[in-house]
Amino acid sequence: MASEELLPTVVIVGRPNVGKSTLFNAILGDRRSIVGDEPGITRDRIYGETQYRGKHFGIVDTGGIIPHDDELIPTEILKQARVALENASHILYVIDGRTEITAADRDLAKLLRPLGKPLTLVVNKIDAPVRENLVPEFYSLGLGDPFAVSAEHRRGIDELLAHVTQPFPREEGVGEAAAPEAEPPKRIKVAIIGRPNVGKSTMLNALVGAERAIVSPVAGTTRDAVDESVREGNTIYRFVDTAGIRRKGKTTQMTEKLSVVMARRHIRMANVVLLMIDATEGIVGADATIAGYAHEEGRAVIIVVNKWDAASDQSKRGFTEGIRDQLKFLDYAPVLFASAKNAEGIRRIFSTVRRCFDSASTRISTGELNRFVETLKFESDIKIYYITQASVRPPTFVVFTDKADKVHFSIERALINRLREQFGFEGTPIVIKTKRR
Repeated sequence: MASEELLPTVVIVGRPNVGKSTLFNAILGDRRSIVGDEPGITRDRIYGETQYRGKHFGIVDTGGIIPHDDELIPTEILKQARVALENASHILYVIDGRTEITAADRDLAKLLRPLGKPLTLVVNKIDAPVRENLVPEFYSLGLGDPFAVSAEHRRGIDELLAHVTQPFPREEGVGEAAAPEAEPPKRIKVAIIGRPNVGKSTMLNALVGAERAIVSPVAGTTRDAVDESVREGNTIYRFVDTAGIRRKGKTTQMTEKLSVVMARRHIRMANVVLLMIDATEGIVGADATIAGYAHEEGRAVIIVVNKWDAASDQSKRGFTEGIRDQLKFLDYAPVLFASAKNAEGIRRIFSTVRRCFDSASTRISTGELNRFVETLKFESDIKIYYITQASVRPPTFVVFTDKADKVHFSIERALINRLREQFGFEGTPIVIKTKRR
């Protein structure tokens, strides 16, 4: 596979609501960006990887750009898009084929031309042959031959991709010179979750050392999941900043409902979850709900108490005891204290993510487990014959006993505690399944 650092990148830009996210999803073949009828739903850069006829490339969907708009978010979007545009191998400028060319369209074309990058004008929403007579007027933007597509109906996507990927290297030719004995890098996917405004985007920026997500004091600025990869030694960490999760009842807008669904999906797809808690507010009910999502999905969890620099009157021990008291089911999750704004405590997050991932991936041999069973003594008439490990992430054990029904909760708890004492399993839940021999 092409190395992460060398993948050519295609960047999609355009004004809000011209169909950038729909085009992104059509190229990626996956509902990866939130798409809906509200203008400006995608306010940040979203990244995906795909391939076309053996050519592997990354694709970035930028937020809707309105040049010279004085509002905070559009200005930030332009700033965000610039980061993506600097690294672009090819830019797709998407425009709505069913509307007149506006002054903003011309302004944006003016901004893009001096970048000197391969640039293709994509006229979207041309969903029937009769609409193709609308395309010629777009030559007036001076960006060469426009490509007429309908992202929603996947019309013209093949021709567009053949044109865009033409200079990209074919998969077989990539990385052939690399030393065959080099160990492939370990890849760890980390989801950053938490209530709106606990500092998830600031934390993502601190972890990747770049102003990557849009950060603003408006609660819920990140409405979609945003991801970025960082390489540390032989480990590639992909951090996903999920949109702030709000309680179901309060998520009336379609965007917010979709955000909860997407955040849960990103938890499901992650290996390790960073649960962010605001040190200045302490633990609230919503924190327990969100923590529950991660626990239910069986993910390794690290609790990160953010904004610790602003909580000078509190002790780490007292705060940790409060967490243990209110999130009893997460007793296995390490608690770290950090300040994303001041980039304090970031190194420890990396090393803890690595340890928790390794714990969740640990396999214990049946021989070791049999020796472990011999040391077990319970205040109960149950007899455990032997234990085998069925799977990892989360570590799942099948316990063979002399009883037909599930073992009592207290026995299961004691067994999990003993497994942790013996084998570690930091940061990961342990699943016990019982069978009668």
